[in-house]
Amino acid sequence: MRAFLLLFLLFPVLELFVFVKVSAAIGFFPALLLIIAGSALGVLVMRVAGLATALRARESLQRGELPAEDMFQGLMMAVGGGLLLLPGFISDVLGLICLLPFTRHLAARKMRQRAEEQALRQRAFQDDPFQAQPPRDAGHRPNVIEGEYERRDK
Repeated sequence: MRAFLLLFLLFPVLELFVFVKVSAAIGFFPALLLIIAGSALGVLVMRVAGLATALRARESLQRGELPAEDMFQGLMMAVGGGLLLLPGFISDVLGLICLLPFTRHLAARKMRQRAEEQALRQRAFQDDPFQAQPPRDAGHRPNVIEGEYERRDK
């Protein structure tokens, strides 16, 4: 948690430092135009990625497959577009890395491996014969008390 807070506070300072260095090298207005162009590219990617992901997911569902891979690809493209929207060169580089196809496939493979390992760990604990199993339909039946009543008004 502290590392995330430190990164959250340090990231804008790093972005500003890189912007000052780049603007000293190429000039203020060209650096500003690069940041504006990166944000415009981020908006374009967000629009195209959202629509393309929705269409691919719908096609996968129509074929009877789970669209997990398509959804992850869309998530990576959305993260990349969001990083491009942020003003700064570091976020633009990270956003472009998220948009590259081979890095998306690499990240998807790593996430799938982690999910499979997590599922195996959970299954190993679930199949424990010494673990107490709650009754299966205890949570499905509502508590209903049948009876008759009579209303008496005074």
